[in-house]
Amino acid sequence: MRMRDTFIKPMHPEGRRFVAIFAAITVVLFLIWQPLGWLGVGATVWCYYFFRDPVRVTPVREGLVVSPADGVVSLIEPAVPPAELGMPDVPLTRVSVFMSVFNCHVNRAPVAGRVTAVAYRPGKFFNASLDKASTDNERNGLAIEMADGRTLAVVQIAGLVARRIVCFTAPERRLAAGERFGLIRFGSRLDVYLPEGSVPLVALGQTMIAGETVIADLASDEDTRPARTD
Repeated sequence: MRMRDTFIKPMHPEGRRFVAIFAAITVVLFLIWQPLGWLGVGATVWCYYFFRDPVRVTPVREGLVVSPADGVVSLIEPAVPPAELGMPDVPLTRVSVFMSVFNCHVNRAPVAGRVTAVAYRPGKFFNASLDKASTDNERNGLAIEMADGRTLAVVQIAGLVARRIVCFTAPERRLAAGERFGLIRFGSRLDVYLPEGSVPLVALGQTMIAGETVIADLASDEDTRPARTD
């Protein structure tokens, strides 16, 4: 990898108009007062960095569930998937990944499979790290049927700052594990509902990398891995 690639990442097309708006405001700020202009430069660079879309290397062995988002694991608990996805009304293990405004916000499919449902539901904008965000906040959910017939759900949840959920996929489309399927603008959360009986291999507070960090191995009978915080 070249040194330049360490610091300069590709930008997702969704970010182009936002960077252009920030840049235009920066020009005006320079005309008003130079120090304000430099603040605008910093904000423009941050906006570009927010919409970065780096290349990821996804493990593709059958049974692996990878993180759909960059961020940290904020919740691991049993919960019923959103009703609008049409899944059975039984609690499944839910792993929540909270994204701050400094994380990459491009979302990736946790498994390979056929999208059986895409369902958007308007809602509130509580802090996405709170438990009630899963039920009360604006959200967009996907149900993905895997090759073995089991279904996994992944839900995009808007947060306190995030006001726009973007989804690039549709029902009956087939996704590859780690494939981009959407993004959320300016801070939010992703919930993954694992198939019944699945055991997560991550811990609360663990840093996740979208498309790379393994959340669970559906082909393994390994128990939850112990973890420590240093």
